[in-house]
Amino acid sequence: MRTTEPGSALETARDEQSRAALLGGQAIRAGLSGRCPNCGDGPLFQGFLKVRPTCEACGYDLASVETGDGAATFIMQIAGFIVGFSALAVEIAWRPPLWLHLIVWLPLVAALALGLMRPGKGLMTALQMLRTRDPK
Repeated sequence: MRTTEPGSALETARDEQSRAALLGGQAIRAGLSGRCPNCGDGPLFQGFLKVRPTCEACGYDLASVETGDGAATFIMQIAGFIVGFSALAVEIAWRPPLWLHLIVWLPLVAALALGLMRPGKGLMTALQMLRTRDPK
């Protein structure tokens, strides 16, 4: 992913800032898709959310990129906002019974949180890697 083929956008970037923006966009896309933010080829995860110690493709030290619970915090807020306000809108519009709220919204918030967790963790890993990377 980070190779500079003749005529590529990275090769034709005029200044260091535009090169950094291109590399940052590639790293973020790779992180969102669960690939190594450094090369975009190797898998980022070992299991559901455990980040690999090193990239299989480029050897980048992924263990040095620590995101903590940042992704989980943002995902819980996003899922809670979406489901909470959706449930409130449905309650105001149709006033369904409580049991219907429970069987609709609880599985939805769980599925939404689990579905967003890997892309969120990958994004946080890519952003942290870009922030701590030494300028070259």
